[in-house]
Amino acid sequence: MVTSVNKVQQETAEPLRNKIDLSFDPDSLFLNPWQSSAFKLLRKPDFLWREMDGAVIEGFGVSDHAQINDRSRAHVKTTLRRRRFSAPVEVNVLPAVADRAEFRKSAMLVDEKIVMSGASGWRALNAYRWENEAEDFDPEEKLQAFLLACQKKNKGSQLPVEQIFLENDLDFAVECRNTFNFYHFMVESLTQLTVLDEVGFQGRITFHYPNSEDKRRDFTSAFVEALFPEFAGRVFFERAPQDYGMVMTAFDLTVALAQAPQADVADLSKLMPKDAGDDLDLSTTAGRHLFNSNVVSSSLLALRARALKAIEGHDFSYLPKRFYVGRDMRNSRARPVDGEAQLVEHLARFDFEQVAFEHFTPLEQIALMAQAEVMISCHGAGFTNMLFANKDALVIELGTLQTAQERWSDFWPLANAAGCRYISFFADYNAEDPLIEPRFNVDGILPVRLSSKGTAQVVSFIVSALGHAPNMPNPASLAQLVRRLLRARLAQQAMTLMEAHQPMVRGSIDLMLLLADCHKDMGETQSELVVLEQACNLDPSRWQTLIRLFWCANSCDRPEVIRWALSVLERDFPKRYEAFVTNHEWVRFVA
Repeated sequence: MVTSVNKVQQETAEPLRNKIDLSFDPDSLFLNPWQSSAFKLLRKPDFLWREMDGAVIEGFGVSDHAQINDRSRAHVKTTLRRRRFSAPVEVNVLPAVADRAEFRKSAMLVDEKIVMSGASGWRALNAYRWENEAEDFDPEEKLQAFLLACQKKNKGSQLPVEQIFLENDLDFAVECRNTFNFYHFMVESLTQLTVLDEVGFQGRITFHYPNSEDKRRDFTSAFVEALFPEFAGRVFFERAPQDYGMVMTAFDLTVALAQAPQADVADLSKLMPKDAGDDLDLSTTAGRHLFNSNVVSSSLLALRARALKAIEGHDFSYLPKRFYVGRDMRNSRARPVDGEAQLVEHLARFDFEQVAFEHFTPLEQIALMAQAEVMISCHGAGFTNMLFANKDALVIELGTLQTAQERWSDFWPLANAAGCRYISFFADYNAEDPLIEPRFNVDGILPVRLSSKGTAQVVSFIVSALGHAPNMPNPASLAQLVRRLLRARLAQQAMTLMEAHQPMVRGSIDLMLLLADCHKDMGETQSELVVLEQACNLDPSRWQTLIRLFWCANSCDRPEVIRWALSVLERDFPKRYEAFVTNHEWVRFVA
């Protein structure tokens, strides 16, 4: 009877112990790791952040409604222009040791302060803003003041380092947002184990999660066993809360850089998109949003490398290289794709197979992406496996205007880690009225409706990317497809498509200029010049073509063409000529 009473008391007290009171000032809530004696790295970081090569990321509207396509086009253009850095950023994730650590819900606390490590730190900052919205102070201003004060206080400081002897009984603990969402577990939690590669760890590993045990999915243990077999028998999953006297963990600097000395992050502003301002201010929510879209953690790259190494020496030749990923509705949210059957039927003609990731082992899922030519699927957590794609893979996402606005950049880090082509097609909502805009906090993510017209556009793009030349019905549809291929940096495939439609190309000034773009992207300047001369003859009313002809001839040292272009410009478009030479005085000497 005493045991039962104690159990009831424990179960009643646990939710209270698991709660984090966010009503205090940020200085009392959040740890400043540069000034902490209880939280230290196990080695000096060789870098905090650094530039890296990235992916080709693009999006296109394939709705049946012009107004939806216009909004998708505007959103993609604005997002790429204002939110994408000139190069992605790798941020370091390092092994650390903490005294008096507490795991509460999906956060880690040290000295009763939240450690702003990676995604859990980002959620903690957001939770502080949301939970204090009704207070008589501005939580955003409070947070910004705290982060700016940290930057000032940390000036000239480095993150504390303590190289200690790792005793066999020292645990390694991981905070999990949950253990049922594939994306969050793989990207945020499993990646943390990669920091153990450098410390000779021999202890126990525990994943702490806030959800009930019945929600935990088998993939969590399966991926740990497949990618970290050396830890067999030492990995455990336990619900939070949990306290430690001393524990090892991984420290992801992505969010903590907002506390770093300004000198350590100042050069990040050089990567800012031109339309996003001059300086990156990580003390603001907007600045952190911008930064997070362009960040790849070193642990994510390490997990990719470990996964690709794990499949070496195995025979996965039986797996398809072109495939459409459907959903196993037993373990997924019901988001039926209206038009899926028609799409799969068309793709089957080009040797595509329909698969579900859940039907494969972890190593098979990795191998599927590592060997893939083309993977296509509806927006969802399955795109987590894009992390394992080879650099030549074409990864196609089917979404909506809603996923473009709410979720598109979520997968950018995975695409950048893989260095593949990540192309999204934004179709219609599978709803009674596809023109009514959904409310994310009420309706959630709406499923996709892909019409026959949208299917034709998606399939035409895919088969063109594979080197085929689908028969295009008119110059407008051909021009649209060529533009998309060029934006996806598939100039050779665009050229193949145009060569198959030569009569149509020769009769259209727009297509002729796109043909010149193909040659330009392929570095074929002389061929570009020839096509531009033909375009000038096809439509002499375009002064813009003469200007482009001038620059092309100048780049390949063709003085006779330069003089001809300038003379025609002066004769037929005198005002344009004067404006041009006024802005480029040296042109008068060339003429």
